[in-house]
Amino acid sequence: MKMHLIEIDDKIWNHLKNFAEPFTDTPNSVLRRLLFGKSNKESPDAAKNNSIHIKGVPDDLSQIFEVLYEIEINGLSRVKATNKVAQARGTTTKNVRDKYCSQLNKKASEIDRIFNKPGYEQFKQLLKDKFVVQRDIIDLFFDSLISDEGFDKKDPDLSLESLI
Repeated sequence: MKMHLIEIDDKIWNHLKNFAEPFTDTPNSVLRRLLFGKSNKESPDAAKNNSIHIKGVPDDLSQIFEVLYEIEINGLSRVKATNKVAQARGTTTKNVRDKYCSQLNKKASEIDRIFNKPGYEQFKQLLKDKFVVQRDIIDLFFDSLISDEGFDKKDPDLSLESLI
């Protein structure tokens, strides 16, 4: 299908972002869903397909990345970010929370304290200790997440290629 370039103002852009699913939607997919009523959330299986899946990255780590993205880029609290990721993936909040709590042997209050430290260095190290094979991807993700040249908050490119 041929694509066309359109210009939209900040008010429309911000409105579209309210309906976007991180890591999956483009402005086109959001507009398509809003205009034609097509929903990516028709079933839990469909919602699972709307999440980040990078070859070689465990689903657990992908969900943690999504929560961190929501916190850092979209300014959500840990609880709201967890709820949003769970909803997008068609799973429970507890399931997502377990990815960064139980598996890392931390309580939610401990995770909150770690998240409040600039640069996420302690959390980054926890992930690298748990996901040893993905250490380089973890470094790339965090470098992009917290750098000025990383994710563009207005138009993030969250593909692995953009991180490299």
